[in-house]
Amino acid sequence: MRDLVEQIAKALVDHSDQVSVRAIDGEQVTVLELKVHPEDLGKVIGRQGRTAKSIRTILGAAGMKLKKRYTLEILE
Repeated sequence: MRDLVEQIAKALVDHSDQVSVRAIDGEQVTVLELKVHPEDLGKVIGRQGRTAKSIRTILGAAGMKLKKRYTLEILE
């Protein structure tokens, strides 16, 4: 799942070498922390958060297939 978020983010940003995703496993949910170059933050979030919401929707659908819950946090 970590690789999926990383691939999506790298396709969106200009500084693809500075994309990093860290997975933090919890009891019921796995948190994926996405960190990008400060100039690319707007591209990952999108207008009114639409791009970030879309990535979260993909995570939710893929998580259902694996029977796990995932959340995405975009770090500054």
